[in-house]
Amino acid sequence: MVDDAKFEDGAEKPLRLKAQDADDLVAISAVLQDAVLPVSEMQFQQGEQRFGMLANRFRWEDVDAANASKRPVERVQAVVVFDSVVKVRTSGLDLKDKEQVISVLSLAFQASEEGAGTVVLTLAGDGAIALDVECVEITLKDVTRPYQAPSGKVPTHPA
Repeated sequence: MVDDAKFEDGAEKPLRLKAQDADDLVAISAVLQDAVLPVSEMQFQQGEQRFGMLANRFRWEDVDAANASKRPVERVQAVVVFDSVVKVRTSGLDLKDKEQVISVLSLAFQASEEGAGTVVLTLAGDGAIALDVECVEITLKDVTRPYQAPSGKVPTHPA
């Protein structure tokens, strides 16, 4: 007899997600909420139409388990790749300051014509990164083992 897989069976495995439309992007946005990274960990490869970043994402999917076992909350490094990117624009960032740390609040897709549009990464502190794309094609892959969140706290967003 074969048992059905349970959601909990995948809890300790690295996340690997792919978004191919605006609905898929909602899941990646939720996973990347409160991810932090220095500007030096972002790169646009114009010839390959690829924008990538190495983000230290908060493990929202592990908060309940951490609280239940009274262990610290965690972060993990994840590579996030946006393909089919034709242009990158930023607001509120000093791209020359490679040590500037940014915090991702959300990702959203603004459609234009025939699947093309803009993926907007909204950042804490009124910053934003706008990726003009031919289509939504994003992958997220955890690449390190989880580690204790330096703050030891769950991120909050006061009103």
